[in-house]
Amino acid sequence: HRCESIYSVDPRTATGGQRVGLLWASPSCTHFSRARGGTPVSRQLRGLGWMIVRWAGQTRPRVILCENVPEWVTWGPVRRGQPQKSRAGAYFRQMVAMLQAMGYVVEWRVLNAAEYDTPTTRKRLFLVARCDGEPVVWPVPTNGPKAAKPFRTAAECIDWTDLGRSIFDRKKPLAPAT
Repeated sequence: HRCESIYSVDPRTATGGQRVGLLWASPSCTHFSRARGGTPVSRQLRGLGWMIVRWAGQTRPRVILCENVPEWVTWGPVRRGQPQKSRAGAYFRQMVAMLQAMGYVVEWRVLNAAEYDTPTTRKRLFLVARCDGEPVVWPVPTNGPKAAKPFRTAAECIDWTDLGRSIFDRKKPLAPAT
């Protein structure tokens, strides 16, 4: 782990010139996520996906895994602080094309954590790029209507014997806006 900007790290120096088996990349999702609530404006944060291409070009990992929000496929140029809707997805497609031009087989899917024995419906985009001749293999869902087991619930993870203390029994009362 390095505590520095990815933009200042030299991939060849960081890896010591050794072969890279796996590159795991999770570019910032802040400027793509629906949950953000505001308009994406940071070109630097939105441009972190280009670091995948940089590292692939300089270290040639056998496998690249990338996780992000599903909206990352809309990655495109920003103009005057706003994403250009007419060019939505242009940078994502360009990044994929660049990886393919380097000899990578690239696939992506949106997976729901609830379908893989996790008690949450967290959906994420996963991109896999391989240049080792092996196929991209996606996991088979273990939970859900078409799977062997039902979805799990958050309730099964809660210790219902420990209900904690009520916030209304505090020495200092809650503020009116609470």
